[in-house]
Amino acid sequence: MQLSSFFELIIILVAIIAIAVLCVKKRKLTPGGGVMAAAVALLVAAGTGYGGLFLLGAFFIMGITATSHKKHLKIFPGENHPEQRTAGQVFANGGAAAIMALLALISPDIDDMYQMMLAASLAAATADTLSSELGMVYGRNFYNILTFKKEARGLDGVVSLEGTLLGAAGAGILALLYGICFGMDETVWFVAIAGIAGNLADSLLGATLERKHIIGNDTVNFGNTLFGAITAMLLYLL
Repeated sequence: MQLSSFFELIIILVAIIAIAVLCVKKRKLTPGGGVMAAAVALLVAAGTGYGGLFLLGAFFIMGITATSHKKHLKIFPGENHPEQRTAGQVFANGGAAAIMALLALISPDIDDMYQMMLAASLAAATADTLSSELGMVYGRNFYNILTFKKEARGLDGVVSLEGTLLGAAGAGILALLYGICFGMDETVWFVAIAGIAGNLADSLLGATLERKHIIGNDTVNFGNTLFGAITAMLLYLL
């Protein structure tokens, strides 16, 4: 699944730039978001080949689909629910994957572990996006993840059973795709578990540091993906 030549990498680069431009024109990404998305995708392609690029694309498609789905139900009075992703948001969700791809590129002797960590970071990002975006639509009861008291949907650290299950399903889909791309073995379970764990960490950070305005949403999302990657590494090394 690795890129076999410099010429092949150039072709992939052209395709990535074309897709990024299209996403900007379709208002799925801001111009800065498009540049960041192209940079992340190129690094993922260079470090993990077609497999990593496929996983990144799968996350992106599921993410924008979930964000667009029944958007009118996610708009609160006096607020909007923008679909366009900024450079910061793109890095928050894909930055950890790019870092894992870079590590795989410079350490080919253990690139299988970094490929798994990349998949885990994207599984965590997928779980978070689906649980929050679809949870606000299909969730019935919403609870503070720390106190388990009912709170309004959309608040930091508030979860629903339906959203949590949808997020877990998203992590499972990414894990399955990872297995298809890189081989079906026990690491598929590591990716799925890590994705669910990352989503849990996201909610905990939201209920604590984000609510106190110590960190912002982009930092929470990056922490989610990084936690997912590290969890997968620990499971792999145990």
